[in-house]
Amino acid sequence: MTAPVVPTPPRSRLTRFVPLTAQLRTYRREWLGRDLVAGVVVGALIIPKNLGYAGVAGVPLERGLYAAAVGAIVYAVLGTCRQISTGPSSGIAAVAGGAVLATGVTGPDVATLVAGITLVSGLMFLALAVFRLGWLSQFLSRAVVTGFLFGAAIDVVVGELPKLTGTDAEGKTSFRELWSWLTGLGDAHTATVVVGVVSLVVVFGLHRAAPRVPNALVLVVGGLLASALLDLGDRGVALVGDIPSGLPSLEVPDLGLLTDHAGSVLLAAFALVMIGFSQTAGDARAFAAKHRYDVDIDQESVAQAGANVGAGLLQGMPVSTSLSASSLNDRAGARTGVASLTSGAVVLLALLVLAPLFSSLPKPVLAALIIEAVVMGMMDVPEMRRLRRVSRVDFWVAVAALVATLVVGVLAGVVVGIVLSLLWLVHVVTHPRVTTLGRERGTQVFRDLDEHPGDETVAGVVVLRLDGGLFFATADGVADRVRRASGEAGVRAVVLYLASVTFADSQGTAALSDVVRTATEAGVDVRLAGVRPAVRRVLERDGLVAALGKDHLHGNVHRALAALAGPSPDDDPAVRVTGS
Repeated sequence: MTAPVVPTPPRSRLTRFVPLTAQLRTYRREWLGRDLVAGVVVGALIIPKNLGYAGVAGVPLERGLYAAAVGAIVYAVLGTCRQISTGPSSGIAAVAGGAVLATGVTGPDVATLVAGITLVSGLMFLALAVFRLGWLSQFLSRAVVTGFLFGAAIDVVVGELPKLTGTDAEGKTSFRELWSWLTGLGDAHTATVVVGVVSLVVVFGLHRAAPRVPNALVLVVGGLLASALLDLGDRGVALVGDIPSGLPSLEVPDLGLLTDHAGSVLLAAFALVMIGFSQTAGDARAFAAKHRYDVDIDQESVAQAGANVGAGLLQGMPVSTSLSASSLNDRAGARTGVASLTSGAVVLLALLVLAPLFSSLPKPVLAALIIEAVVMGMMDVPEMRRLRRVSRVDFWVAVAALVATLVVGVLAGVVVGIVLSLLWLVHVVTHPRVTTLGRERGTQVFRDLDEHPGDETVAGVVVLRLDGGLFFATADGVADRVRRASGEAGVRAVVLYLASVTFADSQGTAALSDVVRTATEAGVDVRLAGVRPAVRRVLERDGLVAALGKDHLHGNVHRALAALAGPSPDDDPAVRVTGS
């Protein structure tokens, strides 16, 4: 069944910068019930999850609820996607937690540092929108993000293991911390282990057996009941401690603290923006396509900027699109941002009324909640399998990002991931694909000869197709390939098919001119085919067209071969079939 088209009213300055007003202008009465139900359902889901995300970031648990409320409300007002739910997520919480570990900050300064990182990431989101810099996120490949998040999830899981056993663990890397935990298992607290194991069974069991049941909510409610009925605190099971009720106050993070750790703050904020933007842009486009309305990606960056600035000033933690909450929002029937407003209101109500109840939540229950969140939200095993099947290079890049995150830490793993992405990009760009072509029998179609070895070739003529640009990064690679082709024994002509070349610069044309001149001096006839107008103008300005002669430029490979062979390449006795 095709989704109905969502009406879009004429845009004004107000509706452009405050998209919720546009949604309200066309609001239908029958949507209200669906929006309210979706908002309540999502609110019930994100309350326990955001307690866990706060634990991942290392901040007081109420800070996760502050961020969830601010993120949901601000995004509802400024965002253009009607189904997205914005708040803390496992990935960005892991980045924030990694920044805390990298700086070595402890005590009350942790929450201040995370709030400051959140504020800076919001300002970066705003710069992304104002200067239209969304393309920067393309430098963090999906393979790298997959590996980085997988490694960060393992790092988080290792950090939560001591809470499941009531023991301590130390180590600068995940491997050392894991070994420290394993060697200390002899001191495990029995009651804590029982609570932890039961919690893991409940949260993972419900996820597998009843995926529509809010397993996090069930686990938190069950943990609170068990804590009260079994006196778990008196039995030695650690509890999360006091969680104050009330709303957050406006507070600018300590600028001195941020300045002291400027490098880590900027790096963490940049990582949050890169990961958050790619998530937001992809999810917004997907929901908009499903429900047949338009989204403004630049305005999405503004919405994320507002949500993070608000969360930072209200003592929260970083926020971004939550795919699990957004999908639930969609399934529950959300039609507009009113659903997200409702979710924010539910979280605020919980802060006012329910917050102290979470004080008796056992820490092993919270650890199980965190472990399930990062395992299911960040360990993308199907994607790793797909990468291994589709592209071994991408798979090993993902594995490298994963291992680097475990070896050098989450925050440094971001740097390694960016470097890996750039190195792979440089490798691809500087190694252009130059393919030898043959002609499909009885046609004028020219194809990759390696894939179709039975295709026809013309004796003494090599046809090469360049895929990519002809510029400084590819110039040497292209020139070397043409030089090798023209230097082969018996070669009397080389046809360069440039239909796939969309860009050329001075260095690229200079390299091509040099190799063409060398080939011509050696008696090899060089022809260009399928040259695009923009590329041809560059070649003309560099004098290559004049040096070759306009009669050496042809519309396609067939015409180039016809010019080389005479009246018709089909009548040329030099045509032979390879592989016969």
